[in-house]
Amino acid sequence: MDNVFRKPKTHDEFSWENLGNIKEGRGDLGEEMPVLVYRLMQYTMLDVLSKSFGQEEANEYFRQAGYLAGSEFAKNTLDLKTDFDTFLANLHTALATLKIGILRMEAFDPETGEITLTVGQDLDCSGLPVTNETVCNYDEGFIAGILKEYTGTTYDVREIDCWANGDRVCRFNGKARKPS
Repeated sequence: MDNVFRKPKTHDEFSWENLGNIKEGRGDLGEEMPVLVYRLMQYTMLDVLSKSFGQEEANEYFRQAGYLAGSEFAKNTLDLKTDFDTFLANLHTALATLKIGILRMEAFDPETGEITLTVGQDLDCSGLPVTNETVCNYDEGFIAGILKEYTGTTYDVREIDCWANGDRVCRFNGKARKPS
């Protein structure tokens, strides 16, 4: 009876619960789908946003969406109370298990919080033609959201190497923002 008076959930504002019960809903098809389908959605959405708002603003929207996704992913799937090495190992495992990519930490400065990570075989660009650009704006936000949830510090993350600019991994540099 109590359920009758609750406002139904909508999809115009993100909540983890709105992802639903994928196992139940896709009983025959399962939880996985080809990367082609993910990229079809991503790149057509980017095309529409770029035509409507310009490429830079569209890229910023993708960063913001990635940030929200990374934050929610961290809060809902990762242990945020572990030491740094364990956290990175768990993140590596989660990204590999979900077939998002293969994470590797290249450098970390504990004094400044600056971090350099690579993601190989990633969803966004591995296998794309070389266009001499970095294209993983969503991933920049995703990593920034994860780092914010784990450290409590806001990070600016930028891709510095990408498959689309001729590299074979995506390399991201994250810098902790100084408190204002």
